[in-house]
Amino acid sequence: MGTNSGASVQAIDALPQRESYADDRRPLGWLVAVLPAHDEEQNVGAAIASLLSQTRPPDHIVVLADNCTDATPQVAADAGADVFVPRDNRDKKAGALNQWLDQHLDVLHPDDLVLVMDSDCTLDPTFLETALGHLEDPRFGGVGGVFRGGPGGGLLGTFQRNEYARYERDVRRLKGRALVLTGTASVFPVPVLQHVRAARRAGLLPDSSGGGQVYDTAVLTEDNELSLALMHLGYDILAPAECTLETEVMETWKQLSDQRLRWKRGALENLFDYGWTPVTRPYWGRQLLSLIGVLATMLYVGSITVGLVVGLELHGFWLALSLVFVLERVVTVRSRGWKQQLLAAPLVIEMVFDLFLQVVQGRAFTQAVLRSERKW
Repeated sequence: MGTNSGASVQAIDALPQRESYADDRRPLGWLVAVLPAHDEEQNVGAAIASLLSQTRPPDHIVVLADNCTDATPQVAADAGADVFVPRDNRDKKAGALNQWLDQHLDVLHPDDLVLVMDSDCTLDPTFLETALGHLEDPRFGGVGGVFRGGPGGGLLGTFQRNEYARYERDVRRLKGRALVLTGTASVFPVPVLQHVRAARRAGLLPDSSGGGQVYDTAVLTEDNELSLALMHLGYDILAPAECTLETEVMETWKQLSDQRLRWKRGALENLFDYGWTPVTRPYWGRQLLSLIGVLATMLYVGSITVGLVVGLELHGFWLALSLVFVLERVVTVRSRGWKQQLLAAPLVIEMVFDLFLQVVQGRAFTQAVLRSERKW
């Protein structure tokens, strides 16, 4: 069933392929790719094509057409996927995934695996083969990807592509040790997802939504929360440097602000939910370093600005620090080529992007502490 031949929109209301999951005649160790999609007619076809071109393609592909007002269901079916439409879903991606998992997780075999993948992403050809190889080790509760930015977005898109290249460099230096299994693409063994669900129902994991399901629908960053859940249950998580993919970039500053505010605030609120534990202590430390980074950046920019405006002689310390910043920016974007290194060298160009992210980080800290209304 690797090609999902014969898929059609007519399967929308029919629990696609559910019976086949329980068929004892099929091979064990199926890989089921599940793609939540909200109005993704422009991207979902390419996402499915990247799955079908894998060196180890999925055995079944299903697109969760969630509250779509465009042609996403038809495009997905034409591309070779089955289509599942969540009913009355008000919980966005997490809610759509929970509906599908509620109906299918217990029918899958313990040797099966589930790929959860954003429908605006495309996987590089060896992604799944690499991920499944690592999941032969029972220590791992999930294997995620390392993403790069897709085309478009002008200068803002370039900033994001450079940011993702620096993130990929950090992952390679950590030898795949993941801080979070991103929602772009992650593979989970079926028993691990069942373990998470059972732990929520037993009160062993936070369950803000009270649904006792795999994904907590009350949080802003369900993928980050699930990563913490896995680690609290004793699993390791991994993001191998070879598991690469491409994801879309935000094309406006408003879109970028909304995305990063959700990411940063959600990650902090996930820590509030889990509290101070051996797992979360390093994450609390990173949040503290982030806060210090915001304050240090403001101090640095303020000092440089005052010196230039008022005409004060800049202290050698600040000049030396600026050279260190320049060197760091140039070296860390080397994989993107000499043109991007030239863009990074003046510092002031990319500093606009960095300062923007720092402001968003500050807003995230403030909103999380004040528990202001969540908007997404």
